Amino acid sequence: MEKVKTQALVKVGFLSATAFILMYLEFQVPLFPGFLKLDLSDIPALVASFAIGPLYGVMVELIKNILHATITQSGGIGEIANFTVGAIFVATAGLIYHLNKTRKTALIAMAVATLVMSVSASLLNYYVFLPLYQKVMGFPMDAIIGMGKMANKRIVDLKTLIAYGIFPFNLLKGFVISAITFLIYKKISPLFKA
Repeated sequence: MEKVKTQALVKVGFLSATAFILMYLEFQVPLFPGFLKLDLSDIPALVASFAIGPLYGVMVELIKNILHATITQSGGIGEIANFTVGAIFVATAGLIYHLNKTRKTALIAMAVATLVMSVSASLLNYYVFLPLYQKVMGFPMDAIIGMGKMANKRIVDLKTLIAYGIFPFNLLKGFVISAITFLIYKKISPLFKA
């Protein structure tokens, strides 16, 4: 039992380091505000969630964000948001997948997790994270909305920022992360299964 836990923690460490590195490979997606950048750092967490268990996927999300918090310019708010939304995504997918470990269940799990993440990210940004940026970082909401409007003219207030920025961005992010994970998981999963 102790050997299994140690092996799982080593795998989590490796996947966390990989996720941390992948956070640096971010790029902006046209039509979305500049502060929304797509990176692939949720892939290792999703692999951990499927191969070892949902709790381990959440651990990968936590460790990568703790590491990133040491070099952040977001006052830690970006890392808290990244962790929360990423943890919701990988935990949801992992919990569903572990009910019946098949390819079909994996697809369903990732689709449901993408939708849950997108709705959660929208609500959390509307009620928590964007107001927190405004309060803690002194970043005016008008400036945040202005960044959105530069990318998409339909963004004119906080509600449209959520509707045309945050929600569709997270749908796209979930789809990309899910598609890549689906393509590579079968090949790499023997390395990480507990």
